[in-house]
Formats: sequence, structure tokens, C-alpha cells
Amino acid sequence: MSGTSLDGVDGVVLAHPSNSPPRVLASHHLDMPPGLRQLLLTLNQPGPNELHLSALAANHLAQCYASVVDRLLANSGLRPADIRAIGAHGQTVRHQPSKPSLSSQSQPNRGADAPPWTAYTLQLNNPALLAELTGITVVADFRSRDVAAGGQGAPLVPAFHAALFGSAQSPAPSTAIVNIGGMANATLLIPQQSVAGFDTGPGNVLMDAWCQQHIGTPYDANGQWAAQGTLHAGLLNRFLADPYFALNGPRSTGRELFNLPWLHSHLSQQTQLPPADVQATLLELTVVSIARALPDSLATMVICGGGALNTHLMTRLQAACPCAHLAPSDAWGIPAMDVEAAAFAWLAEQCLNGLPGNLVEVTGAAGPRILGAVYPA
Repeated sequence: MSGTSLDGVDGVVLAHPSNSPPRVLASHHLDMPPGLRQLLLTLNQPGPNELHLSALAANHLAQCYASVVDRLLANSGLRPADIRAIGAHGQTVRHQPSKPSLSSQSQPNRGADAPPWTAYTLQLNNPALLAELTGITVVADFRSRDVAAGGQGAPLVPAFHAALFGSAQSPAPSTAIVNIGGMANATLLIPQQSVAGFDTGPGNVLMDAWCQQHIGTPYDANGQWAAQGTLHAGLLNRFLADPYFALNGPRSTGRELFNLPWLHSHLSQQTQLPPADVQATLLELTVVSIARALPDSLATMVICGGGALNTHLMTRLQAACPCAHLAPSDAWGIPAMDVEAAAFAWLAEQCLNGLPGNLVEVTGAAGPRILGAVYPA
């Protein structure tokens, strides 16, 4: 898995014995090569020579995935023949599903009545090359079938969350699994209700970009810089006035909306603030947009993704949801940084078993669909 944050590639070896919960046997993280990261950021926006650059980026990314697979095999003592398949999500560079998921400011021509041929989601990948490099069957392109069926194509991890946490090992009644990566998404497991899931809004993406611009670090370690700043309530309210936060589910979003130009457009409407105050306000945007999307009766919040390592963010999120017990997913058997990669391993398994990978209640698709395209070893 390589997500919106573009910090690197996360891989796991996932074992799923019959009638038992899946478990992680090994994990590995590879930092994103700086040149590839910059290229992927460039491809998130229209520009020259996109087809050529996209193909090069896909090839480079497949080679990174193959390096992670090699390390995972070494760490676990397994051989390629021991692995049923690699689930390779690819890198999302454009996401425009059929239902409105982006601000009307950023997509003035989009709406509920948009013609179906305008819907697409694009993940850069070269699964054929990955199969050649590893000698292992690859399952890729998980989102497209859901989008073709009228769905958002995202988030897909709620189906895995439901399978993992919705069993007898469920943490508690009224549980939310909150993944805080570049974007943040939540899965709601409420007794007597269908599973719900949606993107709440930005996770780390804006904070990371602001850090890189002002203090030259890839992220705000433990939220220390944000903790030095002062929340600006007026700016926070302007952020939260974006139409995205008023959308009902299904909803999904990405860098198409929440990016530095979006941030600068809001900052231009007021007097200049100290950069640390902006960082503090961005952190509170992540906290408040998550908290507002969750029910007041929530008993447990399972946190995964890089945001789980941001201690100041976790403190603020606990303050915003005082009635919920908040803890990283490590407490339930899967490390916080491994959950999303494990989800795509599970989705690959679903595909090979001929089972649906989407939840209609989450994505809004016309029905359950088998997700993924298979590239045999």
C-alpha cells in the first residue's frame, strides 16, 4: 500500500487460516524515493507529457513494491511459492467518482446528475511488471469496478474492518475504526445497523505539506510544532465551511480537493498568521472533521494509520470524543501502520475466492462486486 501521504510503501504478509482472524506475519516499510514522490505529486495535477510520465512512475512504483516483497519474504522466511497473491493497490493520482465527492468550488461541473462516462478513479501501477519481478500472482485495480457500478470506489477498507473487528473479537459495541493517513476515513460498527464508512476529510496531508513548506521536515513528529501554535477559530470555521464536510455518505475525497492551493485560498482571506498557528489549526481541522462524523454514543475508537503516532493529535481527538475509549489498533492484534496494507491483502484474497470486496452501504455502488484484476505469476 502506498497512500495519499506519499511517505512510502507499506507491506505485510497476511495469513488468514480458516475460521480464524487474519494475522500479520511480517511487515516492512520502504521510504518513497524523493524523485518518485515528486513525480507522483506532479501527476496529481494536469500537466505536460502526462502519459509518458505516468508510465515511468508506474514502472518505478512496481519496482518499489517488488523491493518490499523481497524484504517481506526475507523477514518471514517464506518463498514466492508460499504466497497465494500480492494485493497491490497502486498510487491514486486522480479520483472522480460518479457522485459528488469534491467541493463545488474545485469541481463546478460535477453533480449528482453528471453523466456516467465522467466517473473514474486512476491508480498508477504496473502489476504485470510486479508479477514478472516477483514470480507471484498480483491482484490490482481494486477501485475501478466499484466506480463502474456507480460507487465511490472508496473507502474500501471498511469491508476489512468489518471482517476483522465485527467478529467475536470486536473491541466493543459502537466501535469506530479511524484510519488517519493522508486522508482520514472512518468505519462505524454499530449494533443493529449496517456498516457505515466514509472519508471524513484531510488526515495528515495538509499538516505534512505545511511542515515541508515552513520547517523543511516531511511531517510534524508527535505534533510538537502544532502544540506550540495557537488555534485560530475563525480560520478553522472557514476550513469547515467547505461543502465537502456537509455531504452525506457515501463520500470520498483526496488531493484533488485538500491540497496547498486549497489551504492558501483560505489563508488569503485573513491577516497573516504565524506558521505554527496554522499548523495547530490544521491539526484541529483533522480532529473536528473526524469527531463531527462520529456518533456521540461511540464506545471505542480504534486508530490506525500514521496519525496514530502523532501524540498531540491523539490527545486532541480524545478531548473531542471524551466518551470513547481511544487506542491504536495494536491493542487488537494488528499494528496501526499495518492495517491498510493488510486490508488490500484481504481484498486480494476476496477477489481470488470470488467474493465481493465492497460494501454497498459504504461506496454507494449498485451492488456487491468482486474487486480487482488478476495477473497470474
